[in-house]
Amino acid sequence: MHKQPRQHRLLMGIPPWILLGAVVVLLPIFAFIAVENIHRQKEQGTRLLLEKGAALIRSFEAGARTGMGMGWSNFRLQTLLSETAQQPDIDYIIVADTEGAILAHNRQDRIGDIHGGDLDLRAVSQSESVHWRIVAEPNGHKTFEVYRKFAPAGGSGMQHGRMMGMMGRMIGRRWQQGQTEQKDGRALIEPEALNIFVGLDMTAIESAREADTRHFLFMVFILLLIGFSGIILLFFFQSYRATRASLSRIKAFSDTLVENMPIGLIAVDTKRRVASMNYVAGSVLGLSETDATGSDIGHILPVQFQHQLDALEKEGRLDEREIEITVDDGRIIPLEISGTSLNDENGESLGYVLLFKDLTEVKTLRDEIERSQRLATVGRLAAGVAHEIRNPLSSIKGFATYFKERYRDVPEDQQTAGIMIKEVDRLNRVVSHLLEFARPIAVSKKPTPIKSLIEDSIKLIQQQADGKNIAIDTEIADSVVSAELDPDKINQVLLNLYLNAIESMDAGGMLSISLVKDNVKKRIEIRIADTGSGIREDNLAHVFDPYFTTKSSGTGLGLAIAHKIVEGHNGEIYPESRPGEGTTFIVSLPIR
Repeated sequence: MHKQPRQHRLLMGIPPWILLGAVVVLLPIFAFIAVENIHRQKEQGTRLLLEKGAALIRSFEAGARTGMGMGWSNFRLQTLLSETAQQPDIDYIIVADTEGAILAHNRQDRIGDIHGGDLDLRAVSQSESVHWRIVAEPNGHKTFEVYRKFAPAGGSGMQHGRMMGMMGRMIGRRWQQGQTEQKDGRALIEPEALNIFVGLDMTAIESAREADTRHFLFMVFILLLIGFSGIILLFFFQSYRATRASLSRIKAFSDTLVENMPIGLIAVDTKRRVASMNYVAGSVLGLSETDATGSDIGHILPVQFQHQLDALEKEGRLDEREIEITVDDGRIIPLEISGTSLNDENGESLGYVLLFKDLTEVKTLRDEIERSQRLATVGRLAAGVAHEIRNPLSSIKGFATYFKERYRDVPEDQQTAGIMIKEVDRLNRVVSHLLEFARPIAVSKKPTPIKSLIEDSIKLIQQQADGKNIAIDTEIADSVVSAELDPDKINQVLLNLYLNAIESMDAGGMLSISLVKDNVKKRIEIRIADTGSGIREDNLAHVFDPYFTTKSSGTGLGLAIAHKIVEGHNGEIYPESRPGEGTTFIVSLPIR
């Protein structure tokens, strides 16, 4: 049922110009060969009959000459002619004069009749050449006639006269040497003017020629068919090569596409064996493509995959859904999986394809978004609370200052009032930081000399560094001239990082500040490194969280605000740290 359309497409795939070109090229060639061969066979047949007729004439002349020498009678000469004519394929043997009168014939009833009246017999009798023609009888029978001058004796005129006299007596005439008599008002020709005709049956040679022609035409047809088939096969071979090259390119493209897909792909055959697997699938599942190919999925794939394949076999397709799988090392990986069945053109199943994507990063981002949303809500709440707190704080600080001035003579009251003022100031700083963190960052960019900005910021913390025996080392590339940024905001970020670094080096150390330019990415990179106590690995992911701090007196908002400022510049800030060896904060900012 389905093979017929494929064959039809195969035949329809042959361009008509191929068929027409094959006919135009091959048909004239083989037609010319056929015509040439038929003509050559005809010439060969004519030459063969001509040679046979000439040989018979020579043979009869030799017999006649021998009979003359032995003194044969007229009867014996007639017998020689009749017996010679009885050979196969001989229709007749005739001896006639120049006017066509038959002097001798293998059929005696024809003696005296006229033969060859349409020929110039006198010219024939005077020529030594052998002539031929084809005589068509009324019944349609064709005879190949060979004729020439009859010369039974090549000697003296006396011998010719004797031969002519014998011929004359065969038909009731009397020949005289050198002269003739009158009979029925017609002058007899001279003895030398006789012609001989040999009629050969063409039936056998015509049959052989027709058979050869049919055989040759059959061979021409076979050769034409072979040539035609050869051209078609050549076309098919060229098409096959082109198709194979095209398929190779398509396969290379599809293999490259599958291998470099950003999602995992597993192809399974109808026996639930892995037919193909790309790199992403192998990396997610911790499998090698070489080891997995050909293996049963029940032995290498998580059981959750087998459940999805069961659903795919049942439903024919698998819409996108999220699942969690457990790999060999015990990790639980969230995946988004979908699948479909593979069928050939006849609808027969070839297998199934499963596509899946690792949602670990997506899930992490979702958690981060949810966390950020919660923090934003808390920030908005904190901002509202901060506004409500700041007014009472002003009153508390005012009363504390009043009591401190009023009770100057009471040391305990003075100390209590000072503590109140100090704590109110600290709480006011926390509220200020909280408000700054809660409100959107407003960045006013302008061309800023980076080297001057860093050198000025270092001067602000130089005294604190010297007080803790901390050396400051700077390395600023000369190629860095300026960048588009908000100098006040970036200065706030740098001061926060400097102060954190100084506070981490209680016993002194080295504060290193470097500036490099990345011409490829069009960015500058500021590195602030210390030789302090470092940050534990489990705390690195939280250093930019609001209110996260490892210091007893910190608010936990400094790095969160710094992170927000850097993000406002479309930049990045991240730490590198090893406990006991120090910490490096990298600030990456676009030049423009």
